[in-house]
Parts: sequence; C-alpha cells; structure tokens
Amino acid sequence: MAQDRQVMHVHDDVMAALDRVMDPELGRTITDLGMVAGVDVIPAGGAAHVQGAPSVAEGRPDSDTDAPAWDVTVHLELTVPGCPLSDTIRRRITAALEGYPGGRLNVAIDTTTMSHDKLEALVERLKAERRANPFTRKDSKTRVFAIASGKGGVGKSSVTANLAATFAALGYDTAAIDADIYGFSLPRLFGVTDQPTNLDGMLVPPERWGVRLMSIGVFAGSDRAILWRGPRLQRSLEQFLTDVWWGEPDVLLLDLAPGTGDMTISVAQTLPNAELVIVTTPQPSASEVAVRAGLVSLQMPMQVDGVIENMSYFDHRGERLNVFGEGGGERVSAKLTRDLGYDVPLLARLPLVPELRETTEAGRPAVLNADGSLADTDVARSFVDMAHALMEHPGPSKG
Repeated sequence: MAQDRQVMHVHDDVMAALDRVMDPELGRTITDLGMVAGVDVIPAGGAAHVQGAPSVAEGRPDSDTDAPAWDVTVHLELTVPGCPLSDTIRRRITAALEGYPGGRLNVAIDTTTMSHDKLEALVERLKAERRANPFTRKDSKTRVFAIASGKGGVGKSSVTANLAATFAALGYDTAAIDADIYGFSLPRLFGVTDQPTNLDGMLVPPERWGVRLMSIGVFAGSDRAILWRGPRLQRSLEQFLTDVWWGEPDVLLLDLAPGTGDMTISVAQTLPNAELVIVTTPQPSASEVAVRAGLVSLQMPMQVDGVIENMSYFDHRGERLNVFGEGGGERVSAKLTRDLGYDVPLLARLPLVPELRETTEAGRPAVLNADGSLADTDVARSFVDMAHALMEHPGPSKG
C-alpha cells in the first residue's frame, strides 16, 4: 500500500510537470490539448504501475542507488502524423521531468497520433474559442502594426521582417502576415519554405526566428504570379485571420502592399484597431506619396504611430553620404503631425547597409545573429528602440 501511494504521488507530480509543457505550434500545454493519453509509473525493476501497461524505459541509467528510481512512460499523441516538431515536444517533456526531487526518473516517450475523432473535437474546440477574427475582440491583448509605404522599393518588407524578428528576440509572442499578395516577400526574408500544418481544416502557420508567419507565398511558391481582384484580396486576409490558429500573440505585424489600394482598405475594415507605421526614403518622390499613405487614417479608423526613414545615408569611412537626399522622414513626420492633429514621430533613420539587404534576403533578419539572438550592431539597436517606442505608444481604444 505504501508503494502504491508513492507511485500515485510520482504520477501526479509527472502530470503536473507535463501541465507546463507547451506545444510549439498551438501555444497551449500538451495536457490542455489532450496530447497526453496517459502516464505509466513503476518502481525501477518493479511491477506496480498506474494508468496503462508499463513500457521499456529509455533514460538515464541508475547511478545513485540511495535515491528511489522510477520508470516513467509518457504516452504522447501528436495531432498529425509525422509532426515536424515532434522532436521539440519530446525534448520539452524530457526537460520538464529532469531534476525530479522525488527520485530519479527513467523517462520513455511512446509516440502515436490522435484519432480522427479526437482531432476533430480538438479543432472544433479551438475554433469555438477563437470566435471568428480573434484580433477584434475587446479582450484581445494583441497590438497590430500595419507597415505601409506610399511606393515600392523603399524597403518596407525588410523593415517588417527585421522589426518582427526584433519583437520576437525581445520576448514578445510575435506573428506576421504578408498582406502584399501580389508582391509577397516575407517567406524569403524569413527563410520559410514549409507550408502551414493542416489540422483538419485549421491551419497552423510555420514559425521561423520566433515569428509565426502566414503568406500566400507559402502556398503559391516564389515564382508564381497572383492575379486576383479586390474581393478575393479581402477574402484572403479574412482567411489569414480566421482560418489560421494564431493563439494570442503580443504583436501582429502586417506587411501591406505599397500605396492605398484594396488591401489597405481591407485591413481597415477587418482590423480597425491596426496602427500604421509609415516607411519612406529621404527623396521627395518617396516622402510625398508616403504622406498620402499616412493620411488614409483620416478616412479609416487607424492611427499612425510613427515614420521610419530607410536608406537615410551611407557610412563611408566615417563620413555620412546622403545618397538619396535627406529630410524625407522629417517631412513626412511634420506633415502627418500637422494634418492628423496629433504627434507622429520619426521613429528611426536607418542607414543604407548592404549587409542588411544581403543577410535578410538570404533568409535571416539582419538584426539577428545566426543563433537567433539580437546582433550587437547599430541597426539592431535602432530596431530595438523602435520596438520599445511602439509598445510604449498608447494603442487605440477598443471601444
């Protein structure tokens, strides 16, 4: 009887530890998702067990004969066959059970796949919790930043990718949507080649550099031309918001198409709490149209949080060369502040750095080191300052 109580105590402790193991795609614990079908516990070399038949243990050998030893088998059910993150889940389970104070655990993980009925019930529960567009709920904690520009070629997508990677590296739960349907580029900038995981009709976005990403490019391929009219563009954004499991990110960034076309209108309609960030370059031809992109907020319920001047200068042996002129960011900031009636600050003046383009286009945001940590560079520090400024800026009221 005493041994049975010990076994039950170890079993409960193991389940409590598994309650803290997060699924890397769905952002919920594996117990909440029903992925733990059972846990077997037996004394090492013994016969007592709890919940199912014992399995052969694979774990650390008994090395401390004074401490009690337990053979623990976790029965794990993945949501889809061949889940690409199964190794990550297994490592998290092992890590959660290391250092158990009640003795040594020899851990084995028996991995199978959920039945169709169980997966279907899970998806229905998640869909019910999501309640259509999750980002328009009054209780949503997500800040939505729409990165816009008046014209193409100003580096808007590069800014979006590096800002998203910065948020993630700073510890924010971060997601991004490539809303530039015709000119999608975020998959390349993040090095994403995988398609979303399909959970019985609900899509789980691929994640790279800590950012969950959805883009038409992950379906169409980088060399595919998209020929869609306005209504289908709007529907694509709605599907990105409602048919994808985002969890509850702290930050959602949207890379808008240049100008003030259909997708900008769709964003305003589907995400009325979105906050605009305007990207320009120094020359008048870019800054003048950037002002028009910001003035969209006079007709739509979006506030403008600030302006980013990209390609501001080129540092040549300590001398700043204004390759594209100067003053564009200041002009956009001043005009929007005047016309909108509130302060629209110049958030940053980013230099023209070839490495920024080369590294990002190779699939790693340039603000990051190869291990995903923030780089110790002036550009990375500028993005960190921008991220802090945006999060400190008061967001729009959700009514």
